[in-house]
Amino acid sequence: MSAIGSPAPGFSLPDQHGRTVALADFRERASVLLVFYPFAFTGVCTGELQELQARSAVFQSEDVQVLGVSCDSMHTQRVFSDQEGLDFPLLSDFWPHGAAARAYGVFAEDKGCALRGSFVIDPSGIVRWSVVNALPDARDVHEYVKALEAVRSTGTGH
Repeated sequence: MSAIGSPAPGFSLPDQHGRTVALADFRERASVLLVFYPFAFTGVCTGELQELQARSAVFQSEDVQVLGVSCDSMHTQRVFSDQEGLDFPLLSDFWPHGAAARAYGVFAEDKGCALRGSFVIDPSGIVRWSVVNALPDARDVHEYVKALEAVRSTGTGH
């Protein structure tokens, strides 16, 4: 898994609208909350992403870009984001299958999907916080808020 204090692995993936989104796009501009999730349209994933959407105004006011990533296709991501009213990028790690999830150490080889891994990346591209939950276990959105506040207040997240 990407270690706290280490450079975040770069990636360039299509979003649900076919636009290429790269981690480098946010360098020196915003912190990134990178949220890997197993599959669109599943109960836990849907609930987690809806919670992020409900707090999107808070994240945006703090100069934070939320990026959701799964191994679903771009087309699946589009239907999912439209159906759920998600307005942040959902990135497709479909091909090469799971390359970004592997780079972050959160690809479940036996399932062919990403684990529930979350990473806070500061504007200089350094991983400042992370958590990985088992597939059935939802993450606590309040932990994201605390981690982002720590990055903002100290510049390091520690």
